[in-house]
Amino acid sequence: QVQLVESGGGLVQAGGSLRLSCAASGRTFSTHAMGWFRQAPGKEREFVAGVSLSGGNTYYTSSVKGRFTISRDNAKNTVYLQMNSLKPEDTAVYYCAANRGGVYDRANLYDYWGQGTQVTVSS
Repeated sequence: QVQLVESGGGLVQAGGSLRLSCAASGRTFSTHAMGWFRQAPGKEREFVAGVSLSGGNTYYTSSVKGRFTISRDNAKNTVYLQMNSLKPEDTAVYYCAANRGGVYDRANLYDYWGQGTQVTVSS
């Protein structure tokens, strides 16, 4: 069992930055690949970024490449999403998720989810 708690969301102007954190409970964090997803009002939940068990491999959706960076600290049971050059279209609730397999871009393949944190980017 893995419990996930996100933090770090907020309101920021376009071009600004935010750093999201996702703290995991339990001893099995290092055996789970981690992903960040987001969901805007009226839209489906979409994959944003993912990181492998060791942190050595990272994956991004095309719209955030070069602007967002995912990382993990297995000693702290935490995964991060550094978001730079934010745009109004990045506005959404951001969720972290854990998967005992690999990194996937499909939400239904993840085993555990956090409650989400709101990110709002004003123009």
